Amino acid sequence: MIERYTRPEMGALWTLENKFAAWLEVELAVCEAWRSLGRIPDDAMAEIREKAAFDLDRILEIEKTTRHDVIAFLTAVEEKVGPSARYIHLGCTSSDIVDTANGLLLGRAGDMVVEAIDSLVEQLKSMALAHKGRLCMGRTHGIHAEPTSFALKMTSFAAEFMRHRERVAEAVKGVKVGKISGAVGTYAFLSPEMEERALNILGLKVDPVSTQIVQRDRHAAFFTALAVMAGGVERLCVELRHLQRTEVLEVEEGFAKGQKGSSAMPHKKNPISAENMTGLSRLIRSNSLASMENMALWHERDISHSSVERVIMPDSTILADYVLHRLRGVLSRLVVKPENMERNLMGSYGLFFSQRVLLGLVDKGLPRQEAYEKVQAVAMRCWEESRPFPDEVRAEPSITEHLGPDELEELFDPGYYLGHEDLILKRVFGTCETTAT
Repeated sequence: MIERYTRPEMGALWTLENKFAAWLEVELAVCEAWRSLGRIPDDAMAEIREKAAFDLDRILEIEKTTRHDVIAFLTAVEEKVGPSARYIHLGCTSSDIVDTANGLLLGRAGDMVVEAIDSLVEQLKSMALAHKGRLCMGRTHGIHAEPTSFALKMTSFAAEFMRHRERVAEAVKGVKVGKISGAVGTYAFLSPEMEERALNILGLKVDPVSTQIVQRDRHAAFFTALAVMAGGVERLCVELRHLQRTEVLEVEEGFAKGQKGSSAMPHKKNPISAENMTGLSRLIRSNSLASMENMALWHERDISHSSVERVIMPDSTILADYVLHRLRGVLSRLVVKPENMERNLMGSYGLFFSQRVLLGLVDKGLPRQEAYEKVQAVAMRCWEESRPFPDEVRAEPSITEHLGPDELEELFDPGYYLGHEDLILKRVFGTCETTAT
């Protein structure tokens, strides 16, 4: 069974019908605020509450003539409400409604993305604690370096996504604002008190100073936070892809019964999910550039940003939510192969012990460069002749004259590399206790 990772509620948030529903939510909040200030009579407000609605097809039909979506929306609502509709949109300009509704929609979408990050972090934490003590080879430049643990790999990603959460959550606060301040932000036919009351109803903060719009640095910060988070998704996916290479094969994406990897080669099991998410992460990042281009508008506003936002607001939030949930699903079914980790660990002949031997010689009083050259000479010989490094060190007089058998035995203990694993786990998770996956 192929799982789908798009949450229905995220997709539903950005439907055309829900956009107009958000506009109506804002218009009603403005009416309630005006009523509380005595501008709208109670009986008119009661009628507005009872009858305010719209028909999507009717809006689209009217828009064919008006070529203005807000006017088409208002006309359709007025047809439902009747005479009391004269109080709807009182003193407002279109952007009062659209930008405030965008604050609602982006805030709700952003909250869902934060929830998805939390879920992913929990999955990474579970994996880290479950694989505590699982030695594997650390690589720099793609080359064997020194041992790490699979727990520390997952902990590194968990810590990163905790930072992504902070950035996204802060950016969500930045877009949970509205403005009902009129054509150029001066409240000429409105009032700051009415604005504050309306936005309190909606759960939004007042933009302290607006023009005809909420300034787009807020939106740019939000989409940039999603872009940086997408970079983290790609980093993790690239790691999974490398670890699944045939020559490495330390992990493997789950492979469902009946799944096929290649139309030509029946043996293929490819990291397709990680590859898909790598590509989608690039798309999320590219949208952030569009959001930054939206910041510089003419004077109090133009509408060059509008067409862009109709694409990037739904696309980026839906994609972010999708890749986070899909990545969590991939990790929950990831096949970890300890036997291959152990094989790969010694695949470079134990050369990772070189720094321990180097420092052992330094501790015996040898100058660092002299010690380095002695160890390097043995290491290069092992690499070129495929010989075990520990054996060659034990047979090298220039080293054994300084380090005895017991000392070398201690230096060649792989467990040494996990000496601070618990400390690092506690720093990130507050615990290092193993939990069930």
